[in-house]
Amino acid sequence: MTTIHIVSLGCARNEVDSEELAARFSENGFDLVDQEDEAEVVVVNTCGFIEAAKAESIEEIMEAAQLKNTGKVRTVIAAGCMAERYGRELADNLTEADAVIGFDGYDDIAATVREVMAGGHVSTPEPRDRRLLIPVSPVARIDPTKIPPWVPSRRTRLSGAPMAPLKIASGCDRKCAFCAIPSFRGSFQSRLGSDILREAEWLVTQGVRELFLVSENTTSYGKDLTDTHPLESLLTRLDLIDDVGWIRLSYLQPAELKPSLIDAVAETDHVVEYFDLPFQHASAPVLRRMRRFGDAESFLGLLDQIRHRLPTAGIRTNVIVGFPGETEQDVEILKQFLGEAGLDAVGVFPYSDEEGTEGAELDGHLDEDEIFARADDVSTFADTVTSARAEERIGTRVEVLIESVEEGIPVGRARQQGPEDGRTSVLTSDRMLAVGDLVTGHITATEGVDWVINLA
Repeated sequence: MTTIHIVSLGCARNEVDSEELAARFSENGFDLVDQEDEAEVVVVNTCGFIEAAKAESIEEIMEAAQLKNTGKVRTVIAAGCMAERYGRELADNLTEADAVIGFDGYDDIAATVREVMAGGHVSTPEPRDRRLLIPVSPVARIDPTKIPPWVPSRRTRLSGAPMAPLKIASGCDRKCAFCAIPSFRGSFQSRLGSDILREAEWLVTQGVRELFLVSENTTSYGKDLTDTHPLESLLTRLDLIDDVGWIRLSYLQPAELKPSLIDAVAETDHVVEYFDLPFQHASAPVLRRMRRFGDAESFLGLLDQIRHRLPTAGIRTNVIVGFPGETEQDVEILKQFLGEAGLDAVGVFPYSDEEGTEGAELDGHLDEDEIFARADDVSTFADTVTSARAEERIGTRVEVLIESVEEGIPVGRARQQGPEDGRTSVLTSDRMLAVGDLVTGHITATEGVDWVINLA
């Protein structure tokens, strides 16, 4: 059997794609291996979101190619978002990759890789706007009679982690001025609830304790289905799965978050009290130029609604600093908002132009040094306020999912902590804990956004 290793970069959505690719390879005579230098084929599932992610993808491809000279590696394949987005340009300029394979090549990817290994030539995807591939009207996009039911052979887990991302939709209909994702991921399409349920049940049988529901825009789930409250209904159905532990929502658009969804999170037993709300900024003028809704006042009002129903909820956000036209006053408005919001985690990203987006064509571009200086300033401030929020939680009782044991200390995440939001160390004198265990204790100390709980 040909050995193969898959490098998965970018978001949790990409992780699902990697495990679906792994299933295709496994079914076609490839042997998945954990170490890159033990593989004959390395597939890099790239990210094409922002400059830093693209740079990481290129670096991974070049590092894999270097193993051709020192290890077993014979073939390096570039797949994923960056491959889809740049296609021929990537193939021409990154000759370290033996082939570039876009999304439309996934069904036959195993045969394609064998052809490349044999010295054959395969076509490279030509970039195109994938939003044009399906109807404009959401309700016309899905024909359930043409979708084969999900089966376990469609996905192979690449790790034994107790958390697994579960894709509920693909694509996005929003037109944010900084984002190119809809052009290469396509317009929004929900998955059928029955398929999501089947995959969730299978994941639980594989030892998964936390189902992390992922998409490009989770609050849009079901806009192309017939259910009047599709996401709330989906949560209710997932909650009934035997032995399910936690259910976590990701990427909730603030402008689309309805009170009924907040109620569903509060009232559904296994759905954790966690809200991932990418505000992106807090200054109204900047948000309008970004083609976003809201402002600091409305965002604080939304946070009040959430905390009224769920006082201990974990809340994270992402913000972009240095968008064209942003003033120093706009930065101060953002910092003031972060100071009042009491968030548990904040991701701060310096703005960078993305080809084909409205933002790249706007006037008022800032000097790169100024962008990074502002991003550093906001990031430092965000670290201060998130650390203060963590300290406020000392003494509260939380439930934690154990994800690893490091030097004898169990480490995991609380219900209020997402996969990138920090971690929790568990101090216990009389219990042997294992990965996948759920335990409850009181927070006794914090370090930044990380917590320590005591089970004694």
